[in-house]
Amino acid sequence: MATHNLAVILKNQSNDAEFLLLKQTPPPKFSEDQYDSYVDSDLWDLPSTLLNLQHDHSHPGIVIQGAQSSHNIDLTKFDVQLALTGVLEKLGLKVNDVGEWSLFKYVEEAEFGPGFPVNTVFIMGKLLDGNQNCQGLWKWMSTESCLTWLLEVKPCSDRVGPLVVLALINDSLQSAAWTLPPMLRYQEYPPGVVILPMRSKTRKPFLTTNLVIFAPKQVSDTVGDCSFVAHGDALIVDPGCRHEYHEELKQIVACLPEKLIVFVTHHHLDHVEGLSIIQKCNPNATLLAHENTMRRIGKGDWSLGYTSVSGEEDILVGGHRLTVIFAPGHTDSHMALLDVSTNSLIVGDHCVGQGSAALDITSGGNMTEYFQTSYKFLELSPHTLIPMHGRVNLWPKNMLCGYLKNRRNREESILKAIENGAETLFDIVANVYSGVDCSLWTAAASNVRLHVDHLDQQKKLPKGFSMENFIDSLVAFESLVVAFEPNSGEL
Repeated sequence: MATHNLAVILKNQSNDAEFLLLKQTPPPKFSEDQYDSYVDSDLWDLPSTLLNLQHDHSHPGIVIQGAQSSHNIDLTKFDVQLALTGVLEKLGLKVNDVGEWSLFKYVEEAEFGPGFPVNTVFIMGKLLDGNQNCQGLWKWMSTESCLTWLLEVKPCSDRVGPLVVLALINDSLQSAAWTLPPMLRYQEYPPGVVILPMRSKTRKPFLTTNLVIFAPKQVSDTVGDCSFVAHGDALIVDPGCRHEYHEELKQIVACLPEKLIVFVTHHHLDHVEGLSIIQKCNPNATLLAHENTMRRIGKGDWSLGYTSVSGEEDILVGGHRLTVIFAPGHTDSHMALLDVSTNSLIVGDHCVGQGSAALDITSGGNMTEYFQTSYKFLELSPHTLIPMHGRVNLWPKNMLCGYLKNRRNREESILKAIENGAETLFDIVANVYSGVDCSLWTAAASNVRLHVDHLDQQKKLPKGFSMENFIDSLVAFESLVVAFEPNSGEL
């Protein structure tokens, strides 16, 4: 199953190279200055809306040329007229302001989860009067100008959304020297950054880990005077697919240039289980990882040499620069990666597509460092966040502030439970997570332990609270709840 969106490509009657972009509505603010002071730049994309199923078949609705010949989707099942009317109302337009409509493209989304994929129907029309007053809500752009915004990013500059890239830009770029196997569904956003969800041994609500492939179609010659820790023609981040999908990973590696770099954000199995396949298919590949991560990766996954990274190193891929970011918190050696040209930040498990990430206390997870890393990411002002579980996030500062707010709210709840008499780990978890399925309590307990450590470091714990007794209670808790690994949900 899938849900559907309708996206509209409105061409300019006086300039056929231009199409209309709508300023996107940002997520709600937090009404707290410490978060609302961080503002994402304006995002422009094709106007779109949810496409619902047709319930009233008594009228034919709007005629979409070419829809009848499409074998991929039957538009008669959907209320296109209602959706299109809603899209045009956002622009201050009416249906009769546009000429004939035609089906431009139908794109099926990869299964990022945990919900259904969102497939998109793109239709095209021509605005009969392109000089109407847009009141700053929409503007005319060409493919070339959009590409400049996407690939030559300036700090806090306006951004172009994924619908434009999916519908118009990817097809306009020159063909890459490599192509992925046709049966695989993936997202390419920004251009040159491929995100391919692959089944992995992760935890609910997710089923997949994103394999990120960086292999730019447009090679850059302007990389400055940086010294690079590794050079390559393509880069893979976190090959963590299950054994059953190793054949697919083998086909992917075979499609990529031989001069390959592999980057690992951290050691968890759902991020490294496919390393052995890359080693077999391309023993000349260069592996980049933190030394603590490599100590936790088994020889069966990677037995060749590697290049140690600790943050601030630069990588050269296809003439483009990527910068390694030391991002501890989830683990003590967790790393992120910034694509400098598109200002896209690959965040590993620091953020996930739904809920919040659990910190791994057994591998040096640390709440203080998690807060520090979140602020480090905010200062980078990324245009997109690419997590290893779930979809790309288009409002990075809002997402990061949401994580900070959630963590602080949890910490306040934990402190309140302690002030009300909770002394053991079980007491605190049962109080704070009373409304959460108890099957998630063990994963929650890891974060609770780290929050208590953080409160202790800040000297916020009540005088009567004994850290010694709290630590002694950890073993008793483990005997009550079945162990869960990180990334379990909203914790």
